[in-house]
Amino acid sequence: MTQNMENKVAVITGGGSGIGKASAGLLAEKGARVVLADISSDKTEQAKKKIEAAGGEALIIETDVSNPGDVQECFQQTVDHFGRIDTVFANAGINGTITPIEDMDEEDWDKTINANLKGTFLTVKYAVPHMKKNGGSIIITSSINGNRTFKNFGFSAYSSSKAGQMAFGKMAALELAKYNIRVNVICPGGIETNIGENTHPETDSLEKVKIPVEYPEGRQPLEHRPGKPEEVADLILFLASDASRHITGTELFIDGAESLL
Repeated sequence: MTQNMENKVAVITGGGSGIGKASAGLLAEKGARVVLADISSDKTEQAKKKIEAAGGEALIIETDVSNPGDVQECFQQTVDHFGRIDTVFANAGINGTITPIEDMDEEDWDKTINANLKGTFLTVKYAVPHMKKNGGSIIITSSINGNRTFKNFGFSAYSSSKAGQMAFGKMAALELAKYNIRVNVICPGGIETNIGENTHPETDSLEKVKIPVEYPEGRQPLEHRPGKPEEVADLILFLASDASRHITGTELFIDGAESLL
């Protein structure tokens, strides 16, 4: 079974940069028409131009995934423009504020949970009515943090949101199987992206509670390097295509064995 996306329509949240951008580019290369659902930025425009320069078709829909109106409108515009939705990559997210639990403001907690966990819920919720007829693939970006790794101090909100995505993805996979909608969860480790722009560490507070952790030599055992967005995109293509037609409710770790240390 080939990984052909001809005549398919894929919606990628956070599609303007990092993993989302790389995945959108690869899906378009394989024939999909892609929607870059992202907060408006020059990066999103650049991603669209790159896809079109390679002969692909891309549509930008400005979307804040924590806003239900934005998400609902995104999927409606997609169907109005392309006529269908086959793949949804719920990828948008932030690291948020990195700080000890006792120092974390309620607003900072809410911002991270809303962007990551609520955003995933809204993305799936509003995609389902448009995918019921033909089925398709939903892919959620979680993380090794909150699923295999708990050694990063200050990441309580982020890790909680990522653990929640895992549970939500499994529940969605079971519920949506009757519509032939597959739901899988990817858990990247260290990937070379720009998510640091949405990370706000409170260094002074973290230093007060920091407990030294000794890692074995080589934090990333496989090739001793972080992953690349393009390597994650290869996994997204597989999960979006019919090559993974009997895989659902599954978490897939893509971290070069980093989380096994």
